[in-house]
Amino acid sequence: MFRLRPAFWPTVFSVPVFILCMGLALWQMERREWKRDILDRIAENRAAAPISLTELVKGDPLAHEYGRVRVAGTFLNDKEFFLAARSLKDDVGMHVITPLRTADGPIVLFDRGWIPSAKKDPAKRAAGQVAGPVEVVGVVRRTQERRQFAPDNDPAKNFWFHVDVPLMRKIAGGTPDPKLDTFFLEADATPNPGGLPIGGQTRLDIPNDHLQYAITWFLLGLSLVGVYLAFHWENGRLSINGRTKVRT
Repeated sequence: MFRLRPAFWPTVFSVPVFILCMGLALWQMERREWKRDILDRIAENRAAAPISLTELVKGDPLAHEYGRVRVAGTFLNDKEFFLAARSLKDDVGMHVITPLRTADGPIVLFDRGWIPSAKKDPAKRAAGQVAGPVEVVGVVRRTQERRQFAPDNDPAKNFWFHVDVPLMRKIAGGTPDPKLDTFFLEADATPNPGGLPIGGQTRLDIPNDHLQYAITWFLLGLSLVGVYLAFHWENGRLSINGRTKVRT
């Protein structure tokens, strides 16, 4: 008859590791619920009707992330920023981010959409360089930070890899603002004159893989228990077969 007699060192190793695995599994389940709340809020924002910029900045603009905003103003076409390494249907190009001076005066950043690299020169897409007052709808996106291993922005050459809203607004002549510096707007799919830039480039890429991670940690913990029991079972059998005295 097998009776578990825990060996000292296997137990010292296994118990903390098992507790760690179970703790990480439970933490991933908590993260899953946190991510679901975010995705639910985003889904609600996406389904809502466009709000005004005034409504957006009354509270926390990022509470409306991925929601739509209607804003009136004038594009500062001479202050375009180019967001590099952006693709559309396997064609590599860039996004054009144009500061928009609102009717009330403040400047917001407006990602007008994708252009091929060959059309970087504004003269080659003159029809899209809209002058005068406009009213546009954009999707709220948060300011971006440099990702690990990604290149740095090069403001001197107007070469950007991520949208640094505070710096871009400053370069465009905007004054620092604790709310306007937290977000930019991405154009909806409304066609631009001449066809460029191509709007509607918003991508919702927020995976919720925490359930898989939780299951992995649970299984690792259970596997450790199996190995632990198998180790003691085998040692118990060897002790009996070797006629080692075993207490009963």
